[in-house]
Amino acid sequence: MKTISVKFAAMLTAVLLFSMNTGAVSATGAYTPVKPSKDTHAAYIDKLALANGKTVVVADYIQWYEGASADKVFLDREPDSGLEGAPDGYYIVNDNAKLRKLTVSPKAAVYMQIYNRTGNWEDADIVWNEKISLAAFKKLIAKDASLKDYPYHLVVKDGVVVKIIQQYIP
Repeated sequence: MKTISVKFAAMLTAVLLFSMNTGAVSATGAYTPVKPSKDTHAAYIDKLALANGKTVVVADYIQWYEGASADKVFLDREPDSGLEGAPDGYYIVNDNAKLRKLTVSPKAAVYMQIYNRTGNWEDADIVWNEKISLAAFKKLIAKDASLKDYPYHLVVKDGVVVKIIQQYIP
């Protein structure tokens, strides 16, 4: 599993404190898990770049588990942890670190949960499924390496990424 960067940990702490003190307000009102499908792949984004005039993503597929599924997998894989379930309600398995290179549609929809909108992490807040342009996402991920610490759900149709959804991590 990837190591959480110091910057990411500081940002996450600020967001959690903000959430506990003021409550997370969102357009939809609540967190909704991404529905699994044969076309949806949880992954870490290693790189988002231009190649031969097309945007490509280099991704490391993972297995993302939430709730009861996370607890079951966690307890199967970590029986001596002393815990009764997955910490924070999720569990990530990354048994295969193979990187995959996929073309991203220029019309790909990108949905973020939290990111640095102003350049000041203290201003960060949660906005569920905030749609941003692919161009904006490319700039963000190039400028802020901590965004690579989040898992993303890549929706792939006919070998092309048509949707990128940032996974919220409690």
